[in-house]
Amino acid sequence: MRLHGLVGLLGGLCLAAAALAQPAAGADDWRYRVQPGDTLVSLSEDWLDGRYGWRDLQKLNRVADPLRLMPGSTLRLPLAWLRREAGVAEVVFVKGEVQRLRGTASQPLVLGDTLQSGDRLRSAAQSSASLRFADGSRLLLPPLSEVALQQLLVLGRGALPAVQLGLTRGGAEQRVAPNAQRVPLYEVRTPQVNLGVRGTEFRVRAEAQVAHLEVLSGAVHADGVAPDVSAGQGLRAEGTQRQRAPLLAAPDLSGLPTRVEQLPLVVSWPAGPVGAQAWRAQLFAAGDPQALLLDSRVDQPLLRWPEARDLPDGDYLLRLRAIDTLGLEGRAAERPLRLEARPEPPFITRPEAGAVSYSGAITLGWTLNTAAPRVRLQIARDEAFRDLVLQPPPLTAAEFEARAADLGGDGSYHWRVAAVQADGRAGPFGEAQRFELRPPPPSPPPAEPEQAGDQLLLRWRADAGVVRYELEWADTPGFDGPSLQRFSTDQARLALPRPAPGSYYLRARAFNADGAPSAWGQTQRIEQPYPRWLWLLPLLLVPLL
Repeated sequence: MRLHGLVGLLGGLCLAAAALAQPAAGADDWRYRVQPGDTLVSLSEDWLDGRYGWRDLQKLNRVADPLRLMPGSTLRLPLAWLRREAGVAEVVFVKGEVQRLRGTASQPLVLGDTLQSGDRLRSAAQSSASLRFADGSRLLLPPLSEVALQQLLVLGRGALPAVQLGLTRGGAEQRVAPNAQRVPLYEVRTPQVNLGVRGTEFRVRAEAQVAHLEVLSGAVHADGVAPDVSAGQGLRAEGTQRQRAPLLAAPDLSGLPTRVEQLPLVVSWPAGPVGAQAWRAQLFAAGDPQALLLDSRVDQPLLRWPEARDLPDGDYLLRLRAIDTLGLEGRAAERPLRLEARPEPPFITRPEAGAVSYSGAITLGWTLNTAAPRVRLQIARDEAFRDLVLQPPPLTAAEFEARAADLGGDGSYHWRVAAVQADGRAGPFGEAQRFELRPPPPSPPPAEPEQAGDQLLLRWRADAGVVRYELEWADTPGFDGPSLQRFSTDQARLALPRPAPGSYYLRARAFNADGAPSAWGQTQRIEQPYPRWLWLLPLLLVPLL
């Protein structure tokens, strides 16, 4: 009896010790769902490292028959028991200047690169990259960001990636593939907060003293915060302080055009939603939400992207989200954009915007696009170009004389030009310009000379709108001799010194407030008579002959 009791006691102690040696159930366990054909032997061969075997699984899970498992049931597989192998990440998109730093070496990141544990990525302005991990999870690295791939592992036979990232600057947008059989093996560490992730979609940004987290789906565990940050919530971490807040609603982009014809790309939207202090705008390639092409933060609901000149015509996706007072970026609104800006319109060379001509015509000038040298011209009475008055066939010259007679008379007109390719395809019109054709001021009526002592007084009728007159005086009708004199006056009269006897010629023109001259008036001839005694001089000389 004593021996039997001692054996029982020792057996009980061994079982208790074995139980104490097993890891407790919790976050460090993988809940594996049994598949048809699974046995503890096959599972240990597929998943466990050499330190553990099927007997350990049997004891941990209290399985009666290691060769007969119930499909659909779950088994605990401690993560510490799983076989670990080095994992990699694949570069599936890269734009601009993104550097891969491996040890002390640095080289440009290129599409198709394979990244390993310890690699660091650094993106320049308007540069980005997207990575794909073994389970299909994605990471989007926006401009001006730096992230370290601190750990890239696969556990067991490759179904459980273990990823650990260190974000030191900028942002990271992540979409972690959900898996009902996996535990949170995706971690993001920042100087302010560490995050543990199951399957979810979220954004993280790290600044000098602050980190921001926004969860779009699923949930994210953040140290110092309970419960987890769930979908539709954001977290601001500064030192030991944690502030949780709901994400702002998406902005309203319903009024934005879906077709863009002018560069640089300019987009505006209604200021909102309520609580918005700034906005984040991103442009993606259509159909690929990981292909980030442009990224900007603006403080006004207006975006100007000169960098869009580097993008080819085609389809894109605009993504916009509002930023609240905590710096959290809200839910995104999306709007498809089709860029059709080529061939680019010519530059206008003349006249200046709003030019006025009094000559009955005006010369319109432009540059010629070397890739599309012909030009499509439109002239209209209205800014919307619904009331077209002239649209000639494509022009090959760099200028065109618009005459009032061809436009239907004097008036205010709007004009624009577009480049036309050799195949006849026309690009978008450039910015419209306005010009005016006005009648010139009337020429002054003939001057009426009047002698007054030693002066010759000239008078004429004043006309409305005239602010200045210019007169030319000469002793030749062509006004080309050395005697030519010019006079200017703001009155409808002019006093000249009495000229010597002889024949003279006079003409005048008027100027309006814009400085536009009229045509020269008709040439007038003025006879300045000789003194009467000069006619008697030959008679006085007769007796001397």
